[in-house]
Amino acid sequence: MNKFTLFSVLVLFIMLFTIKNADAQTEIAFELSFSEPQAHYVDVNMILSGVDADFIDVKMPVWAPGSYLVREFSKNVEQFGVKGLSGTEILPFVKINKNTWRITTNHNKKITVSYKVYAFEISVRTSFVDDAHAFISPTGVFMYVNGMLNLPAVVTVQPFAGWKKVSTGLEPLKGFSYRASDFDVLFDSPIEIGNQDTFEFDAAGTKHTVAMVGSGNYDKARLSVDMAKIVNSEKSIFDHMPNTRYVFIVHNMLKGGGGLEHLNSTVLGASRDGYGTEKGYTNFLGLVAHEYFHLWNVKRLRPEALGPFDYDNENYTTDLWISEGFTAYYDNLILRRNDFYSPEKYLDVICSDIEIVENQAGTKIQPVAESSFDAWIKYYRPNENSKNTGISYYNKGALLGMILDLEIINATKAQKGLDDVMKAMYDEYYLKLKRGFTSLEFKAMAEKVSGISLDAFYREYVYQAGPINYSIHLDHAGLNLLNDYQGKEVASLGLVASNKEGKFIVSSVMRDGAAWKEGISVNDEIIAVDGNRFTGAVEVAKVTTDLDQYIANRKAGEKVNVLLSRDGLIKTVSVTLQKDPKGKFHIENSNDATVDQFAVRKRWLNL
Repeated sequence: MNKFTLFSVLVLFIMLFTIKNADAQTEIAFELSFSEPQAHYVDVNMILSGVDADFIDVKMPVWAPGSYLVREFSKNVEQFGVKGLSGTEILPFVKINKNTWRITTNHNKKITVSYKVYAFEISVRTSFVDDAHAFISPTGVFMYVNGMLNLPAVVTVQPFAGWKKVSTGLEPLKGFSYRASDFDVLFDSPIEIGNQDTFEFDAAGTKHTVAMVGSGNYDKARLSVDMAKIVNSEKSIFDHMPNTRYVFIVHNMLKGGGGLEHLNSTVLGASRDGYGTEKGYTNFLGLVAHEYFHLWNVKRLRPEALGPFDYDNENYTTDLWISEGFTAYYDNLILRRNDFYSPEKYLDVICSDIEIVENQAGTKIQPVAESSFDAWIKYYRPNENSKNTGISYYNKGALLGMILDLEIINATKAQKGLDDVMKAMYDEYYLKLKRGFTSLEFKAMAEKVSGISLDAFYREYVYQAGPINYSIHLDHAGLNLLNDYQGKEVASLGLVASNKEGKFIVSSVMRDGAAWKEGISVNDEIIAVDGNRFTGAVEVAKVTTDLDQYIANRKAGEKVNVLLSRDGLIKTVSVTLQKDPKGKFHIENSNDATVDQFAVRKRWLNL
């Protein structure tokens, strides 16, 4: 090694030591309070101690992990200010881009950054504050120091008057103070503050707390038993429990839904009166199963792009069909394994996914790998043409999970399945290598476990758009997929319209359908067809409109004259009706299933 090289190495060592030492001296703490909860604000103090720089940049993330959309959380920040060690010295700052504030320290070793966040968006991924409670979605509330995401942080909550509880997966300290080992953990640990109804259950060696926000007709004893079954089933797949405690935050609303996974917790949206019906209750358990499965799949077993995170920009991956789609496959499978679904009901659920995918024109346009990559610009920003141009990596990914499971079970004579692939990937890339996987690495592991080539599977189903041959895969289990509409000639206009303030307005037009080809557009008002006036009245028993009924009585190939209004101008469009391409599916047992086919069916359906 020459002198120049030795000198360079020495300089680099000193720089790294200095950075590491500076990080070790810097301490970050947050104080949350609520001076105006009725106006939907949370007050934040960010206290930095041991600062040793002429200036620092503090930043607000632009997105929330698990929800792949740049949401620009900094838009909700106001009254930003900075004070020095004395508490009276006001320090200068300048905003240098949409989510970064540059602070001149004036040699202060301790500074306090204060700001308010407006929080009034009800969802599992955004913060919400009112006079009843506060839900803190961390990426939209906590800022970080540029280059110091690795530092620990302490959060102290000062609840509003009358609020008595705090629920979070963060490590508890004294009182309402909590610790995060670094900012990736902090940003992945939502906080619920208020008077939520909490209960606990133990499962898989882990204490679980359920925080019910808002009233509901839930049965805590029943939920404790059934949620524990889900936890135990999913843990058995991976044979490893990463947490010693876990928190479910459940927001009970008039109409609730959705969930967002976190490292140590999850946030669920539920309908407050939905627990009282078997369908509503089972749907809630399915949501629990989905978000809890993420404890392993995506939060730890993850594509390489999904961590460490870049909180300033999109984090692209083509593998959300695995991270989200396989999770959507397992949520229903777990319900089947615990008899929340009968085998027949489970197959009906599979058929519902098939109908969603196959009846959407976009399945012929967008491959599921592309759907994953474009989630940032398409999935969370749907428009009237989305179903014509794209497909959900949830639904199609779930079906690909099913197909891959059946292929592995069949190839290994019912000795292995997708469970074995997920566990092998978890052991290799999370526990051993401690990194994310590439697309090729997941494919290679699936091939290793199954002993078969998956080239055709990836080529035809993942990287190309087009039909899935469900029958050939279901046949491994001695099952037949049947289309109830096969051979039926049902005429279709190829559009959806509904009553809006007394007007029959087109809301979507199906690609290559009759209306598409003749130029009928979304937002057109349909006044009459063949001189018959339509109002969009709904026949409740059949859930159809009077226009639907009229078209159903015609035949494919016939012409109809549609009188419509577009931008206040009247025009008549001649439309040739087409056969409705949609399918309605069900799955039947084959009467002559072989011993091998029944073995596959038995393992898959947990018979």
